[in-house]
Amino acid sequence: EAIKKLIKTALALHCEINKQSFFERKNYFYPDLPKGYQISQYASPLSEGGYLNIQTKRINITRIHMEEDTGSLAHPEGTDYSLVNFNRSGVPLMELVTEPDFETASEVKEFIKELQLILKYLNVSFANMEKGEMRCEVNISLASKDAKEFGTKVEIKNLNSVATAVAAVEYEIKRQTEI
Repeated sequence: EAIKKLIKTALALHCEINKQSFFERKNYFYPDLPKGYQISQYASPLSEGGYLNIQTKRINITRIHMEEDTGSLAHPEGTDYSLVNFNRSGVPLMELVTEPDFETASEVKEFIKELQLILKYLNVSFANMEKGEMRCEVNISLASKDAKEFGTKVEIKNLNSVATAVAAVEYEIKRQTEI
């Protein structure tokens, strides 16, 4: 069912469906993944390419692939420990990766909102970020107008609202600009 929903989403976003794909291990150790690897797709995902038009521009999609979800960490305020919740571990999730086409936090907001509408319309997800039905990870890397390469990329993971994603992008753009 997860693969059907991924393919439905990929077709709606103009992606190419690969006739062959495979899962592989992404090896790393983190407290929310104690087995030391995550089952994911990278070299041969279920879908590639595609795009989503927002009002100001086209945001290109690199791939939409499937992977297993990890646990989640909670850091109770005022304590010196963390709690690990493994309830969602191993559950399949769809990950959409875009090209670095965003230039502003408002474009990120518009993209997330439009994607949520599409996912709801297709009946593949309620896409409610606050309920954990959709998460966002933003990568920010700046370059001056004359630069041939971007600066150091910073990834902010598991954002759970549009407002948080926008705030994270705005903060990181300001921080990197000052550097």
